[in-house]
Amino acid sequence: MIEFNLDKGSGVATYLQLVHQVKQALRLGTLRPGDQLPTAREVVERLAINPNTVLKAYRELEREGLVEGRPGMGTFVRQGIAGATLAEHTRLRRSLEVWVREARAAGLDQEDLRALFSVVTADAAKEGAA
Repeated sequence: MIEFNLDKGSGVATYLQLVHQVKQALRLGTLRPGDQLPTAREVVERLAINPNTVLKAYRELEREGLVEGRPGMGTFVRQGIAGATLAEHTRLRRSLEVWVREARAAGLDQEDLRALFSVVTADAAKEGAA
């Protein structure tokens, strides 16, 4: 089951952080069709947020067709997000970890890494490669 975390300093709305975390878990295979999301009550207790915030996130995910609410049972993943296989994710993650270690050794900090990654992915998208 997914465990949500909030970054209060990110400037991203709380409900969107929850939506993004579910989508990321779907992309990485951490969540799969049939898996149950934590109940709104569990999320509220863990993160100390308004129940309406959790419900808004779950409604957004439902609107996108990714989850479905089952009365009296909870919210369940309906479909995954198409992408690379879990094996491909694992291989690419290892490669990225090597790259990050090399970048750190070259003196780049977290913000440098984000900036460089953003520029490279934006360039690749312009070229139609991403």
